Amino acid sequence: MISKPDKNKTRAKRHARVRGKISGTSERPRLNVFRSNKNIYAQLIDDVAGVTLASASTLDKEVSDDLSKTDAAAAVGELIAKRAVAAGKKDVIFDRGGYLYHGRVAALAEAARENGLEF
Repeated sequence: MISKPDKNKTRAKRHARVRGKISGTSERPRLNVFRSNKNIYAQLIDDVAGVTLASASTLDKEVSDDLSKTDAAAAVGELIAKRAVAAGKKDVIFDRGGYLYHGRVAALAEAARENGLEF
């Protein structure tokens, strides 16, 4: 019997392959995106020090509950950009986490760019 590949396992392999090539620093942190079925999360990470500089998700109080998933992802992108600029980080490396640059991931990235992040 042919079994279907585990989508999350293949995504994790893609993410690990990309993570071998990109890394965040204190001057240029990594903007990491994680997407679940209900929520989307974004973090600014300094990989050298191993710390999270800022984070935002659809679980934050600033993000409304009555938005569609794509609109909520855009709100998270706006929120992470505002928090990053407040922390003094404008230039970041975008890490899409093994997901396609499409839909919610693209909406988050475009909203972050519109609100001051450069990548």
